[in-house]
Amino acid sequence: MGRGLVLEGARVVVAGLGLSGRAAVAALAERGARLTTVDARAAAADAADSAEFVAAGGLDATDLVVASPGWAPADALLVGALARGIPVWSEVELAWRLRVPRAGGAGPAPWLAVTGTNGKTTTVGMLESILAAAGERALAVGNVGTPVVQAATDPALDVLAVELSSFQLHFTHTMSAQAAAVLNLAPDHLDWHGSYEAYTADKARVYERAEVACVYNVGDPQTERLVRDADVTDGALAVGFTLGAPRVGQLGLVEDVLVDRAFDLRRHTHGVELADLTDLTHVSDSATAADVPPHVVANALAAAGLALAHGVPPEAVRAGLRAYTPGSHRIQTVATRDGVAYVDDSKATNAHAAAASLAAYREGSVVWVAGGLAKGATFDELVLARRDRLHAVVLVGVDQEPLRVALSRHAPEVPVVAVDPRDTGAVMTRAVELARRLARPGDTVLLAPACASMDQFTSYAERGNDFAAAARGLGPRAGTTT
Repeated sequence: MGRGLVLEGARVVVAGLGLSGRAAVAALAERGARLTTVDARAAAADAADSAEFVAAGGLDATDLVVASPGWAPADALLVGALARGIPVWSEVELAWRLRVPRAGGAGPAPWLAVTGTNGKTTTVGMLESILAAAGERALAVGNVGTPVVQAATDPALDVLAVELSSFQLHFTHTMSAQAAAVLNLAPDHLDWHGSYEAYTADKARVYERAEVACVYNVGDPQTERLVRDADVTDGALAVGFTLGAPRVGQLGLVEDVLVDRAFDLRRHTHGVELADLTDLTHVSDSATAADVPPHVVANALAAAGLALAHGVPPEAVRAGLRAYTPGSHRIQTVATRDGVAYVDDSKATNAHAAAASLAAYREGSVVWVAGGLAKGATFDELVLARRDRLHAVVLVGVDQEPLRVALSRHAPEVPVVAVDPRDTGAVMTRAVELARRLARPGDTVLLAPACASMDQFTSYAERGNDFAAAARGLGPRAGTTT
């Protein structure tokens, strides 16, 4: 198991019984660990209350703690474990240590790891599709849904496209990805990490011990600095992706063509065509290649870089991007009423993602539905950068003040209305009604909240579904047609 810890007979505490926690329990039980499961609120019938476990001295008889992603480093259980010298692993760390050989006798499936503030799920989805187009048995796992430990112990898989949040990376210590990417960096989850520096440091863990390539965003110099500071395997390449023409060692865009100048042997004199923007129109609900949002192109380039690092042929990139089906709640037009488009981008749960979403629309054309749980964030930069897109704003959620303050400072001319935070039963019905009154033919009512959803919804998916249902429930106004 490495570092002298044998799981058979080991006294292991699994903290948190969500999807990843239960997958960890199953893997540990199969290997003979002596398990204790705890939860912060003893929400599960098969879990002890975490605070009571610590108070009763449970850590005195513990060899290992496996922490679910939602457990912040400041939690008393984790602080107490580390103070006693007890290892704390993420489910990702457990998965890395439990990897099994592939069918046919090859070594464990390599990992292609993706992190960043935004775009992770789209990128690993594109990556999975490209790998499949190359004939690989691949699966997108991790923060995207399927627990990593479940996939890492499946010998039928050839390669894993691993989405990793900063939460998952914090207690990941020995992972050595075949290739890794940090898509972008912006303040997020500061309430969990304590500071932007701590958040960035956790994201940087994805590059440690990378074997073939570290993929970074040329347009975000922070990501290149993380590569320069990383302790990688000898020979690992630094590979940039850019929305401009690529230099040697980069992937980029030449007119409408995605081009590789990082992996091909002729890269000093030639670029290799991978795909073009028409292969991405379906990803972002775009009418033409010119309408494809920049962040979608960036995600495609990052996915291509990781796939090429794994050794797929260039032609698989185009085939994979064409075959990729985007997930729900990512810039989806869910209804058109009275000449107004209603677009669900509920996955835009922070300011960086909302800025990318707003950038896809013309000036003065967006009725922006925003708000939720701010997680300690401020929105001045977002409003300054995208106020030209706004026609009006509808605020939702219990944490409206940070957005209201930023709008009053930097876009005082933009009308702002709000759904009463106490109106929890029909939040999106009220929001859509208010937005409809403000929108003009040709406008877009855009749900890109810039905030988390847990204040009034169980998930960003529920929030998006409620928005879509409310928009589809609108009938045409008198004298108009849908």
